[in-house]
Amino acid sequence: MVNRKWLYSLSLICVCLSVLGLDSDESYEGTSEASFKDAVVYDGTQRNNGSLPQENGIRKHRTTLPAPMFSRNNFSVWGILKKCIGLELSKITMPIVFNEPLSFLQRITEYMEHTYLINKACSLSDSIERMQVRAYTHPAFAVSAVASQWDRTGKPFNPLLGETYELTREDHGYRLISEQVSHHPPISAFHAESLVGDFVFHGSIYPKLKFWGKSVEAEPKGTITLELLKHGEVYTWTNPFCCVHNVILGKLWIEQYGTVEILNHSTGDKCVLNFKPCGMFGKELHRVEGYIQDKSKKKHCVIYGKWTECMWSVDPQTYEANKKAEKKGDSKKPKSQVSQYNDDADDMPEVQETVAMIPGSTLLWRISSRPQHSAKMYNFTNFAMSLNELEPGMQDLLAPTDCRLRPDIRAMENGDMDEASREKARLEEKQRSARKDRSKDEEEWSTRWFQSGTNPYTSSQDWLYTGGYFDRNYSELPVIY
Repeated sequence: MVNRKWLYSLSLICVCLSVLGLDSDESYEGTSEASFKDAVVYDGTQRNNGSLPQENGIRKHRTTLPAPMFSRNNFSVWGILKKCIGLELSKITMPIVFNEPLSFLQRITEYMEHTYLINKACSLSDSIERMQVRAYTHPAFAVSAVASQWDRTGKPFNPLLGETYELTREDHGYRLISEQVSHHPPISAFHAESLVGDFVFHGSIYPKLKFWGKSVEAEPKGTITLELLKHGEVYTWTNPFCCVHNVILGKLWIEQYGTVEILNHSTGDKCVLNFKPCGMFGKELHRVEGYIQDKSKKKHCVIYGKWTECMWSVDPQTYEANKKAEKKGDSKKPKSQVSQYNDDADDMPEVQETVAMIPGSTLLWRISSRPQHSAKMYNFTNFAMSLNELEPGMQDLLAPTDCRLRPDIRAMENGDMDEASREKARLEEKQRSARKDRSKDEEEWSTRWFQSGTNPYTSSQDWLYTGGYFDRNYSELPVIY
């Protein structure tokens, strides 16, 4: 069993894991998402005089898109990409058929899908109870943005300079604002806050993309910060690398790899997660291994599993004993034949069945299934389906720079690819023209809701929210659409 003291740290890791991307329906064995939500102190139903909670005026969120995705079978990107090997893809215009109908600002909002995990951790006053529950909630939150990318091979639209996105979820007790603060390099800043002052979650992301012949690699530069105001705790981390294989030929598939360190700045405790690269024979595909250590570097807990399936925790001694037994068993098995390297496509390795649970382990989370029609809807989760929803009356509330109002994304969502392509080209030309005009007048671009500064916990360069967005004074915003 995991020591109670370290269950506390483990729970905060669960939160950080969901930001990397997993859709979880359980934070630990025997406890459902619904039971977590029921425990949240903030009750959105108490607003609106007892009516159903609303998100920007929406009472019930849609569970499908207006039109299914357009087939990519008859398109090839080789004509564009063959001259771009080793270059940064953010400066290359791609055919719209390879997009998905969301802006990158909406894509990073998917970090918030499992905010109920943070709310649960914040709601407990008893320190022992809080220790136990956080052991299960925080790692799930930190990995859940990674798994939302599973099978999501469409590229989100590059945000225009000055583009914004807001999301208010009274039922989950938070609101979020994001802004595209720089175009070259492309930097997206976001700030989310609890509606009752329990937490602040913020960061800035610079997705550096490179094309390597048959694959595209994304390095999501930037720091993610979670502040639990009620308990005086701060956590920071960065995201792993993401690679999309077979962008030219063969079936597209995704892997995540790299080391993620989640640091508790209040105690010095750290969680180190290793997202393993696939390897030549695919044995490590989707696997994650890691541990929690204190400031003296003593390991107190091991975390293992797959970011596409489930994650477990177990004490280090049990984990090491199990690994030794596995190696002993593997040495007696006949060696498998080495597969031939395929020059035409990087075939996705056959996915191993399930994560073998080590006796004595605690389940941190298990991935939830996507909607039945998800494959026809860009492999979106239910949460992603709702992000570009625009109901009557919302337009009067939103800032005119909100990406729900982007005509190219709206046209693609409605299945009109020709209109989407025309609008995308028009918006890009308008942005170039505006940049030339500013250059002529020697005018610097001025951000509206964020300013460049120093992250107070990591001392790294960051973009910090200056406030004021929800005052709804948008009279001086630029016309970017």
